[in-house]
Amino acid sequence: MTRLWPLLAGGIAVVVLAPLALVVLVGLVVLGANPTMACTVSPPTASVSSTPGWSSQGPWNAEQVGNAAIIVSVGAEMGVPRYGWEIAVATAMQESTLRNLGHLGVDNDHDSLGLFQQRPSQGWGTPEQILDPRYASRKFYEHLVKVDGWQNMPLTRAAQAVQRSAYPNAYAKWQPEAQQLVAVASDGLNIVCTSDGGDGLPPLDDAGLPDGFTLPTDPQLRAVISFALAQRGKPYVWGAEGPDSYDCSGLMMAAWAKGGVKIPRVTADQVHTGVAVTSLAAMRPGDLIFIPGSDGTMARPGHVGMYIGIDRRGRQYLIHAPRSGDVVKVVPVTNWSRQVAAIRRPMGVA
Repeated sequence: MTRLWPLLAGGIAVVVLAPLALVVLVGLVVLGANPTMACTVSPPTASVSSTPGWSSQGPWNAEQVGNAAIIVSVGAEMGVPRYGWEIAVATAMQESTLRNLGHLGVDNDHDSLGLFQQRPSQGWGTPEQILDPRYASRKFYEHLVKVDGWQNMPLTRAAQAVQRSAYPNAYAKWQPEAQQLVAVASDGLNIVCTSDGGDGLPPLDDAGLPDGFTLPTDPQLRAVISFALAQRGKPYVWGAEGPDSYDCSGLMMAAWAKGGVKIPRVTADQVHTGVAVTSLAAMRPGDLIFIPGSDGTMARPGHVGMYIGIDRRGRQYLIHAPRSGDVVKVVPVTNWSRQVAAIRRPMGVA
């Protein structure tokens, strides 16, 4: 399906004015996911338009930003986790530059239409349906959530699993811009999603957590992050593995044990566990972030923390046990971003 478009350059501002409307609560179930999700969206998702109220953002005009907002709102309506919104927006950036394209004559890619260049001849729907951005977005998500392990795939691999493009790596370059447009849209729509907690884990004490933070929907990652967050406020003690105190790597080992994954005990070994994650933008909750710390180097980092997710504005956070005299705490990833030596994803993550 993929059409090769010129790369749009330029930064993206993250301020947008969206129409004011009554906030509605949408009860949702992710296809094949657990637990149930619920999202508040303002304005109601059915009224989200491709243009009114949306401002241009960098190289993306108001219509393109509005189409991204439709994609995001449909994802929220369906209970798809935020990463799915990013995959969908990046896919539409590559396929159509976020334009609802009709038939392009000799320039058309077969019979591909709409935001995702879906093909009527391949069972995606009628031309009229595919040219409805809400329908096209829903069909994309329906296919995405059926991809086994999509939440832990690189964005371009997950997109390719749906699109089956002749250019399987073409989606990767759009990830940073997709993340920023998703942040713009979700902020403008005031989207906040929470889970029903029906997974046997203790309720999350949100005191001191980032505004709008929610636990991962994946049961394994939910267990890992829930355990780590439950240790907040416990003192750092070198060599401690819990339950009353931790050092940095002891906390990581104990948290991942709750997810059924055994990782090495010390930072020097943990930095080689699992698989490498290429960038901060590619992180998933549970990934281990390594920095030199007080007794290491970039080549041999001495400190580790765990990425836990984002707040409602898309800002990233991690949890760690800092040093003697301090306690387990949550801090912005930006505190570490200039000194990250490695990022690793433990094996056994679906």
